[in-house]
Amino acid sequence: MVRAEGEVAVARCHDYHDVRLGAALERLWEYLRVDQLGRPGLTVQAANLKFLAVLAGGVADGSCANRFDPAIAAYLLDPARFGYEPDSLAREYLGEDVYIPRAEPGRRQSVTEPDPGVILPLQVDILRRLASVLEQRLEEDDLCRLFREVEMPLSHVLSDMELAGVGVDRTGLEAMARELGDRIDETLREIHRLAGRAFNPNSPRQLAQLLFEDMGLPPGKKTPGGAPSTDVEVLEELASHHQVVARILEHRQLVKLKGTYVDGLRALVNPATGRVHTCFNQTGTATGRLSSSEPNLQNIPVRMELGRRIRKVFVPANPGHRLLAADYSQIELRILAHLSGDPVLIDAFQQGEDIHARTAQEVFGAVTPELRNRAKAVNFGLVYGMTDYGLSRDLGVTVGEAARYIEQYFQRYGRVQEYFGEVLEQARSRGYVTSLLGRRRYIPELRSSNRQTRSFAERAARNTPIQGSAADLIKLAMVKLHRELKARSLRGRMILQVHDELLLEAPPEELTEIAGLAREAMTGAMCLAVPITVDFKVGANWYDLEMLEEA
Repeated sequence: MVRAEGEVAVARCHDYHDVRLGAALERLWEYLRVDQLGRPGLTVQAANLKFLAVLAGGVADGSCANRFDPAIAAYLLDPARFGYEPDSLAREYLGEDVYIPRAEPGRRQSVTEPDPGVILPLQVDILRRLASVLEQRLEEDDLCRLFREVEMPLSHVLSDMELAGVGVDRTGLEAMARELGDRIDETLREIHRLAGRAFNPNSPRQLAQLLFEDMGLPPGKKTPGGAPSTDVEVLEELASHHQVVARILEHRQLVKLKGTYVDGLRALVNPATGRVHTCFNQTGTATGRLSSSEPNLQNIPVRMELGRRIRKVFVPANPGHRLLAADYSQIELRILAHLSGDPVLIDAFQQGEDIHARTAQEVFGAVTPELRNRAKAVNFGLVYGMTDYGLSRDLGVTVGEAARYIEQYFQRYGRVQEYFGEVLEQARSRGYVTSLLGRRRYIPELRSSNRQTRSFAERAARNTPIQGSAADLIKLAMVKLHRELKARSLRGRMILQVHDELLLEAPPEELTEIAGLAREAMTGAMCLAVPITVDFKVGANWYDLEMLEEA
């Protein structure tokens, strides 16, 4: 229920997925008053404003200035908080315990409509006062620009993307399900042959018995209950000891691909539209990155070919349209160059060099395919705070050799090492780190007495300013691009955002224009000390993409 007389407060909405599947919700529409929601000059204070915009079929651009979502405000103030429901926020920021029914995207709930005449006035008052307190806190923490210019406009961009959905080739999806089922059966037979007997590789007890008792392989870490662990980390260490372990890892990957990403996707295709309408979550990560659910399109595995091929089933929803992918090139390394001010790293990007080849030359004194791959692992590993142990596992070298690579890297990129030291020092003194736009992440674990916990916190402190700035950058670009597409009345639209990539759908005649708009929005969202570059690909599905040279 919604009141649209000067201010709007959300009381309750029906099941999120039923709404997106087009279920009849006449009573909800009676209260929602779609025409009022988009009225210019209307002040809207709403819990889960993005959800409201989805119900309203989108909100006209330019109507975001007087919008306030307390969940997004509270997320910027404390991105590690568990939950941003308005009643929870009211308890923390107002000291009041009040029940505020709310929409819960991603979860199904029973529908029991409260009496609007009894509950709604209190909810309006609570949300009004909550917005006032949160806005003051945003001012104090210098987060108003991030809230007003990035996150609130983005909520409407995301509502349009959720409404649009992503087309799915259901025939191709069924074929992939059958193929994966055959591969799983074939792999299981091979596992039984190598093991010399039948057993269930998905049973930790049976697997532990085979590996550590029957085969005598060395056990690694133990479970909390004291039994030998058979998790992925242990199996990866044992894979070189016996071929059956490698096949068990392959079987696990295949089962996960089929169950999570193929069968799971089949269940979420809207039968009326032939699309999946993922829910984009603005408050789900500590770094500012977006997450998505039902389905989770952020984590489709792309390291193995079968995982990459899942992208083949994502197609344009409109006949004759094409998919356009716009992907930032090495954006986190470019942000690292900007933040650190390292002259060697900056020079490499300014000269348009292959940064991994440059690192191979700087660190190893030569460039070969193998050395370039090692340099790439070092480049990205250090961005994520990887230790010598982690790097040794990724490269298959000794810990000592990995430590030498890191030492050689910092000898050539000395300012990067100094920057990481400064970030840690500031994080310990202030208790948080910030992105280029001031996005905060509090890291109290830096003071933990537990060495492992403290090490994780240090890696998070080094990485978060880089990853958070990358999140700020692409969000700004999405807001700008969405505005341009609307202003020019183009049929093309954004349908998906995954990490540093935007996926759009457009008719062929608009591709060049939209690619140009995307390049301008993405490269012009921030001014860095190094050039920002974007790669464009186009195709009939998300897998078979070819470079778009005209962009």
